[in-house]
Amino acid sequence: MLSLFLIAAAAASPLPADPLAAIRPPCGAAYAGRLASTDAADADMAGKPLIMHVRVCDGAEVQIPFHVGEDRSRTWFLSAVDGGYRLKHRHRHADGSLDERTLYGGDSVGAATPLPGGGWRVEFPVDAHSKQMFAAQGIPQSMTNVWSVEYVPGRQWVYQLARPGRLFRVEFDLTAQVTPPPAPWGDEGAVNR
Repeated sequence: MLSLFLIAAAAASPLPADPLAAIRPPCGAAYAGRLASTDAADADMAGKPLIMHVRVCDGAEVQIPFHVGEDRSRTWFLSAVDGGYRLKHRHRHADGSLDERTLYGGDSVGAATPLPGGGWRVEFPVDAHSKQMFAAQGIPQSMTNVWSVEYVPGRQWVYQLARPGRLFRVEFDLTAQVTPPPAPWGDEGAVNR
């Protein structure tokens, strides 16, 4: 019996030291982005500075605030889960309180997919919790959301939302860091790590 346990233990692959390495830019860094989609729903973002800040990296979770001009309401949460990844979105008001539409997202189906020419892409179909929230809030079109991130080390990191009739895509230039922005609303007392 002991030998079967040892064989099973040897066959199990240990968690990598950094399970998010395939999709996480360098911790602490901030980068400028550009709106790469032309959906009319995002017209208010056109011309505003778009900054991502890889602000918190704790083991199997990364928090990336996404600033749109002076709007510091959005944070993306990436985490490693059983053989894949999870993406959640937190939205706060300027006073730090949570928006009613927050903590939505999904889990990847499988591991990261290699991109032609290097890098990785992960897709996150909307999860059951998010579908229930979207239905309750009267936005059934969001029940088909698929988010994705693409990471080409040293070159580009991309956030995308896609569904029938909707595409939102922001491409961040990893070749030049920018000054990290202020903390997201509600996180002013938290420490970067």
